[in-house]
Amino acid sequence: MRTARIKQHFEEEASEYDIIIQRLIPYYDEMVNALVSVIPFPRESVFSMIDLGCGTGTVSRAVKAKFPNAKITCVDIAEKMLELAKVKIGGNVACIQADFNGLVFPEKYDLVVSSLALHHLENNRDKLHFYKKIYSALNQGGVFINADVVLGSDTAIQDVYLEKWKEFMCKNVGEDEVGNKWLPTYYAEDRPAKLTTHLSMLNDCGFSCVDVVYKYFNYAVYIGKRT
Repeated sequence: MRTARIKQHFEEEASEYDIIIQRLIPYYDEMVNALVSVIPFPRESVFSMIDLGCGTGTVSRAVKAKFPNAKITCVDIAEKMLELAKVKIGGNVACIQADFNGLVFPEKYDLVVSSLALHHLENNRDKLHFYKKIYSALNQGGVFINADVVLGSDTAIQDVYLEKWKEFMCKNVGEDEVGNKWLPTYYAEDRPAKLTTHLSMLNDCGFSCVDVVYKYFNYAVYIGKRT
């Protein structure tokens, strides 16, 4: 089962995840910075946030650094990721171990964020369904921000995306490792969608002010608000 494979993958690589992400994801720090930069709340405000697919807690830690009064809940499929996230974020953070298909939001939130996670949902129907759940889990005036891998709008653009991505990875981990490990993992586990599809789905769910705030070839950060 693909979900079980994904869980095992992240359990096994949790301790090395922060190193791996820097080697595989172009300008990851800039993506995180873009996500945090568009959170539309005053620095000292108290708001609730849930981080979907938190990994080791990099995004949540960045949010906490800028918004020290944020009340954070982390969700991840891998227990070891959640353990690392607790340490990295520090302070009082709630954790939920769950996959997205079985996740029940325990409350409503002012902010929902996700990073490099929602592409694991199997197909566009599942993504749309989950976007509807996110919309329902937001308070009025709440915001959803996602940083993720996306597909190009056609084959020619997608070919460029993959070439640029492989070029970046090969500089950091070598051509053999890219070809024998990371690309096969991508094709086996990931189900990205076109960025234009994501934006359309957010609009269909009722989100307003839908926008792209960052993009580098096949990686993007986009936002929607519940007004």
